[in-house]
Amino acid sequence: MAGRVEGKVCVVTGGAMGLGEADCRLLAGEGGTVIIADIADEKGQALAGEIGAEYYHLDVTKEADWITFLAQVKDTYGKLNVLVNNAGIVIPTNVETCTEEEWRAVNAVSADATFFGMKHAIPLMRESGELCSIINMSSIAGIAGIPYVFAYAAAKGAVRLMSKAAAVHCAQNGDKIRVNSIHPSGIVTPMTQNVGQQVADAMAKDPRNTVPVGGSRSGEPNDIGYMVLYLASDESKFVSGAEMVVDNTVTITEGIVP
Repeated sequence: MAGRVEGKVCVVTGGAMGLGEADCRLLAGEGGTVIIADIADEKGQALAGEIGAEYYHLDVTKEADWITFLAQVKDTYGKLNVLVNNAGIVIPTNVETCTEEEWRAVNAVSADATFFGMKHAIPLMRESGELCSIINMSSIAGIAGIPYVFAYAAAKGAVRLMSKAAAVHCAQNGDKIRVNSIHPSGIVTPMTQNVGQQVADAMAKDPRNTVPVGGSRSGEPNDIGYMVLYLASDESKFVSGAEMVVDNTVTITEGIVP
């Protein structure tokens, strides 16, 4: 029996660890040709060797690097079917404490990189004539007002709406390309574990995070990975422009405003 993404060439940015690693493992396990794009060379190369993928060093914040990278993908594989814009960073700041440097750094890795990836992946996907999928990693911070990750919230909000704009563009252009965003809540990854005590303290005081849902307040990378797998597969061929919230009721749970 063929895998769910058999024959598809799949690029995952930030694929060396965390959510990206889970995505890569699941896509490779379901028959995809997986290309891990990251700047964590040692971890990326180790994962690629383990799952039978390829690793490329890619600074997602540089448009020129995207152009070179996707040209290499085309030369090597002849096509691109799936792009997972997963790379992201978070810095704990609020609207008053966020510096220009922090603002630009966070938005470069999430918003700018997602724009560059879509801009240059769409023409390559179009050439294949096959069903293709762009999956952009947003966050519940791109939907709800979360004050202690201000720049991150702005970047993920941008990812949410640029996904919809690109989805409509592709649909109206007659392309076989779908674009969707995923909005996780707290998933245990190296990024979320290292964002600092400030966010941890703030999250502990957030009423929504005190509600025990499904036995746990935090999800696992595979909880997002399986959504990526669904959107990457042709099972979701009629799903485009959607925002897939994976939060186990966090964003809809009644709480008390501090």
